[in-house]
Formats: sequence, structure tokens, C-alpha cells
Amino acid sequence: MHQPRSLLDRIFLIIKGLGMGAANKVPGVSGGIVAFVVGFYEEFIYSLQKINWKAMKLLFNGRFRSFYRYINGQFLGLLIFGMLVSYFSVSRILDYFLEVKELYVWSAFFGMIIGSIIYIAKDFGHWNKRTIPAGIIGLLIGISISFLSPAKENDNLLFIFLCGIISVSGMTLPGLSGSFILILLGNYVLLLVDSVNALYDTMSEVFRGDLSFIKNSKRLNTLKILAVFTAGSATGLVTLSHLLGYVLKHFKHMTTAVIIGFITGSLGVVWPWKKTIFLLEANGLPALDSNGDKIISNYERYNPDWSQAETWYAMLFLALGICILLGLDWYGKIRKENE
Repeated sequence: MHQPRSLLDRIFLIIKGLGMGAANKVPGVSGGIVAFVVGFYEEFIYSLQKINWKAMKLLFNGRFRSFYRYINGQFLGLLIFGMLVSYFSVSRILDYFLEVKELYVWSAFFGMIIGSIIYIAKDFGHWNKRTIPAGIIGLLIGISISFLSPAKENDNLLFIFLCGIISVSGMTLPGLSGSFILILLGNYVLLLVDSVNALYDTMSEVFRGDLSFIKNSKRLNTLKILAVFTAGSATGLVTLSHLLGYVLKHFKHMTTAVIIGFITGSLGVVWPWKKTIFLLEANGLPALDSNGDKIISNYERYNPDWSQAETWYAMLFLALGICILLGLDWYGKIRKENE
């Protein structure tokens, strides 16, 4: 039985959901990192595990209050509410700053990932002949993923459903960025930009009493894609949580070692000093997706120029990112002392 949460706890849960939603939107950053560092990762995984056959029986039998308590409904509801709000607020702000101050945003996230590595590794005293190889494997996988090239956009509904299952891993696996996986699959813009913006625009129009979107076949198709993607994400969230729950229960130290290695290897994804390389057609012109946007081929990384003031500002944002994660660690310790 879960204890009732105070108003402050409920507010903080929504804020944590905002953080997870924003992190899931940014390529290279994992929403699972937020859950892991802030200290509710295991409760998140085990709550998702409760969405099982027994929960469905309670729901279909009309025992809604028992269903709500069984799945830790208040926790999941507030967290998911925060994520949804984030997709229409915080993530749109991030989209703006990635356009105008990309270096500073990537620097802050680079610092946050360094902070998360410090947070996870500092109290992990279980390095041995089993966990060290596990950590190295995680490191190599993270580095390998960092240097993969993106595919072309694909709006086949079965593929979209699979994208949902795969991309949601960023919420359940700390260090594995679901949005970066979508870039590799070629569907980041379609599923996390165009689809979300289409839903936002549709909801705005409905609130104004404007139902003209019903005649907009392109909008309806984008909303259908978003619905299939959401269904895939929900399926992946529940199925992955059962797998991870088992792994965390039986191989906790090895799992943590893999996570530490994986997060460290994924630093290459969010290296702030990089230039976007776009895919080119045979005639040398940039290749475009179905929305007329340039298709990303890869990123060219370079070393910072220490003679530029911009580099030092970026270092300040990097330090800020580290401080945010260490501040979350401090907040978690204060909470434990007060419980």
C-alpha cells in the first residue's frame, strides 16, 4: 500500500515529469537519467510493472479505485501529466533555444550527463570481475551508438509502432536517448516535432471552436501517425518495465555498471562543439524529407576554440548542468533525512 503524498510531493512529482518530458525530447539526453538521479527510477519501473493482467481484471470488473491503488495511480498519473505538459511547453522552449543558442543548450546537457555519471558512480562500490566487463560493454555500446548515421524518414504505420516501442527505452533505460534513436531511425522530426505540433495546433483550434482540421487530410494523417506512435510507446513502456524489473531484481549491480558505462559512452552524442552534416542528393543538393526539412546525415565534432568568449560561456553552462544534477542529489539527501 502506497502512503498518501503531501501537496508538496505531488507538485514535485509533476516537476519531475516536466524534467523527464523535456529530457526525452532532446537527442542524446535520457528521461531515465532524470528518474535515476532524482531517486524515483525503481518506483517508476515497479509501478509500470503493476500494469499487468491482474490490473486489467480489476479495471474490466469496474473496480476502478482498487485498480488505481494497485498500479500506484497517483504517482504514475502526476508523472505522466508532467511529461504531457512538458511536450507542449518546456520542450517547445527547448526547440527555440536549440535554434538560437544551440551551443549553450548542448553544453548544459553535457554537464548534466557528467553530473549524472558522478551521481551514479560515486556510491557504487561493487566493481569486480563481473561488473567491470559489464561496464566496458555498456561503454562500447554507448560509443558505437554515438557514431551511427541516421536513416531516412519512414511513415509506414507498423514501423511507426515499432519506433514507439524502441524510442520509449529512453524513459526506462538511463543513458539511452529515445529521441536520438528516433534520429537514427529517421523519424525524429516526424514524431517529436511535426506530430506534436499538429496535436498542439489541433487542440488550440478545438478550444476556439474551429473544427476545420477535419478537412485537412495532411493534419489527420499526422495525428493518425501520432496515435500509432503513442500506442507503440505505451506498449514498449509496459513490456520493457517488466523486463527491467526482473533485471534490476536479479542483476542490480551488473545493470548499474552497464548504465554507468553506457552513459559515459553516450557523452559523444551531446558533445557541444559539433556541426550538423546534412544528407546530400546525387546532384550535391541537400536531401529533404516529406516536410521539406533537410535530412541529418551525421555530426562533425571539433575541439573548442579557447580564444572565443562563446567557448567560456559554454563552459559556464556546462558547469551549470553539473550543478543542477549535484543539486538534485543534495535535494534527495535532504528529503531522506526529513523522512
